[in-house]
Amino acid sequence: MAKKEDVKKTAGKEAGKKAPEKKSGKKNAEKEAGREYIKKERIIQKTKEPAIQESAKPAHEPHKIKELSPADTAKKVKEYHKQLADLRQEIKKVIVGQDMVVTGLLRGLLCNSHVLVEGLPGIAKTLLVRALAVSAGCSFSRVQFTVDLLPTDILGLQSYIEGKGFVTLKGPIFANFLMADEINRTPPKTQSALLEAMQERQVTIAKETFQLPSPFFVMATQNPLEQEGVYRLPEAQVDRFLFKIIMPYPSMDEEQMILRSNITLQKFEDFNLQPVLNPEKIIQMQDFAKTIYLDPEIEKYIIKIVDATRHPAKYKLEHAKFIELGCSPRAGICMFIGAKAQAMIEGKAFVTPQHVKDVAYDVMRHRLILTYEAEAEKITPDIIIKEILSKVPVP
Repeated sequence: MAKKEDVKKTAGKEAGKKAPEKKSGKKNAEKEAGREYIKKERIIQKTKEPAIQESAKPAHEPHKIKELSPADTAKKVKEYHKQLADLRQEIKKVIVGQDMVVTGLLRGLLCNSHVLVEGLPGIAKTLLVRALAVSAGCSFSRVQFTVDLLPTDILGLQSYIEGKGFVTLKGPIFANFLMADEINRTPPKTQSALLEAMQERQVTIAKETFQLPSPFFVMATQNPLEQEGVYRLPEAQVDRFLFKIIMPYPSMDEEQMILRSNITLQKFEDFNLQPVLNPEKIIQMQDFAKTIYLDPEIEKYIIKIVDATRHPAKYKLEHAKFIELGCSPRAGICMFIGAKAQAMIEGKAFVTPQHVKDVAYDVMRHRLILTYEAEAEKITPDIIIKEILSKVPVP
């Protein structure tokens, strides 16, 4: 009997020893499973990283600006001037008048920047950008900004599709020409999403970064009359627009022509616009615009114009008391490149003081901050800019 009891005790001890082994076996299995999971995650991340880097590559390699001889420069200027004139003629098939606005848009396109257009409804702002996009051989998107518009409605989002997994759906911002209609109707969150894409030329959706197509040109519009249900763009965001263009009413003769070629009675396709450019050609034009000669004396002239907005008393401006804050250094930069684009549009290989004057209004009218007294007395930025151009000595 004693032997049987001893056998039972020893069996019990062995069973007791084996029980912890089973628990430790489970722990080891869990550890192994965790390690396998981590390995899989790392493999997934490694496979994703090249895709992110590939999508973050520039849409095109930057063109090296070559120094041309005076004869070659004159030849290029003549060639591009003709192509821009042909582009303008195509736009005129649809748009009647508005020559200054068309010039401002072409100038903004050559500067590789963006334009803010202020005008009343029904004066063909959307039609103008669409005609410009088609004539330039580029893609076009339009976004109507409303109070409930979200950043993902513009940029895009990542969605799960059964059988395919997570798929990136790009938004309307992935186009060469984007019409941001009534940008001041959407909250600052959505405005910032658009303006960030304008500045960085890229969009991040989920964990992937995508470069926007090149050229990338945004024309944003805002209604100057309505005060309710709108969100005024902060000065820091407005400053990112190269130009602010005022789109006026057409003249009586022009309006009569508009009645005869009323687009509401025809389809857009009926006007048979033909592309006279392509994205690559536009990029070449943008690069060439930087090579237009600008004399150091013209540079000093630009600096003096900007300085007059900061120190109006030094230039004896009559409207000095209406200036609350002068223009930032970005105003001088924009006037510098804008004057080159203006010279190129006019078929000139060099910048004159008149080219600077031509772009000064569009560059400074949204960067010059006036006092409430100026608004009460109906003193506009254009009035002050006109006085500055008359007081600053021309080289």
